[in-house]
Amino acid sequence: MNQVFERVSKILIPIAGKLNNNRYLQVLRDAFMLAFPLTVFGSIAVVIANLPFLDKVMSEGALNTMRSILNVAPSATMEVMTIFVVFGIGYYLSKSYDVEGVFGGAIALASFFILTPFVLNVEGKEAVQGVIPLDRLGAKGMFLGMITAFVAAEIYRKVVQKNITIKMPAGVPPAVSKSFAALIPAVVTLTVFLVINTIVTQLFKTNMHDVIYNAVQAPLVGLGSGIIPTLIAIFVTQILWFFGLHGQIIINSVMDPIWNTLSLENLNAYTKTGEVPHVISKQFIEIYTVGMGGTGMTLAVIFAILFFMKSKQMKQVAKLGLGPGIFNVNEPIIFGLPVIMNPLVIVPWILAPMVVTFVTYLAMSSGLVPPPTGVAVPWTVPIFINGIMATNSLAGGLLQLVNFTIVLVIWFPFLKFIDRMNLQKEREEREATKNAS
Repeated sequence: MNQVFERVSKILIPIAGKLNNNRYLQVLRDAFMLAFPLTVFGSIAVVIANLPFLDKVMSEGALNTMRSILNVAPSATMEVMTIFVVFGIGYYLSKSYDVEGVFGGAIALASFFILTPFVLNVEGKEAVQGVIPLDRLGAKGMFLGMITAFVAAEIYRKVVQKNITIKMPAGVPPAVSKSFAALIPAVVTLTVFLVINTIVTQLFKTNMHDVIYNAVQAPLVGLGSGIIPTLIAIFVTQILWFFGLHGQIIINSVMDPIWNTLSLENLNAYTKTGEVPHVISKQFIEIYTVGMGGTGMTLAVIFAILFFMKSKQMKQVAKLGLGPGIFNVNEPIIFGLPVIMNPLVIVPWILAPMVVTFVTYLAMSSGLVPPPTGVAVPWTVPIFINGIMATNSLAGGLLQLVNFTIVLVIWFPFLKFIDRMNLQKEREEREATKNAS
């Protein structure tokens, strides 16, 4: 068995290491984290505006007024998330090459706007010029924004690194000097995107937003919203963790663009119609996997050990893991049980999250439980509370309790076997100590 694990680890570790250290995936992850505090603020406003009991304690006029005030928050944060991601990619990618990050972010953002049609089309009415529809800055423009930002930052840094810049004499204030140094790289980069936009709009009578959305984003998002790709992502995450690699970071770096786009589409639909089009989203993954005690949903494992196991060693690990586990931090269990490279737990470690993911999908796709609305819930919010916040429904929290029970049942026989082994070992150690004394 150990030889099998060693062979698999020799294959997985180099691949996972390359993904984890990939410059572009790291930049993408950091760019989404740049937008995280802003999206949380917008999510809080959405949650407050849609609390289910408000219509019973407020008049209709007061409720509509409050919602019109609060709805500005998600519009200014979550619905224009692509802007923050584009700037973040330009900034962090430029910085990774040791060139001025702020200008890289600004140039990437300007490049994106060059490709964005400043036209608002309203059905049955004449198009309004000089206005950008919000969806171009949010879910619909996400993939074009990411592609544009990476290309723009690469052009910018290559021009800078070839020293094709204006150098100011000594004594000029640094801010002025940096601005002039970025002038030529900015002109070159923006000219490239202006030419691209001219070709697409004038020759092909369309725009890059629609081209990328139809050719790239829609197919990928459609694929990522399915249960089979989601289960594969969960499976690979658990396998990577088993071999000591941070599966969450590696898989999220690849899947976050798709999951976050699905979340934005959910939020846009929810704030406008109250309906949620997608079951799978960033919140589906976080709240119903990580949000139940950390990766692998190990809070149920902690409770199973504390209430049903007898081994002192296991109980000590569970006691240490209980506090962090409530807030979805489970390193004490992963390294203390241990989970990593432990063949005794590989079956429940992989099986439990996949079963729970499938059960959650069935419950939500059937309409029994509402899917997550797209609001961003901090990953440290405890179980049950985060389920209610994500779905704006008590059913979302109750589903987590059902999933908690499923995890406990799957893990129980394996934990019992480990418990018996530990009890036997502890008895032998006590006897050895007694005989030695």
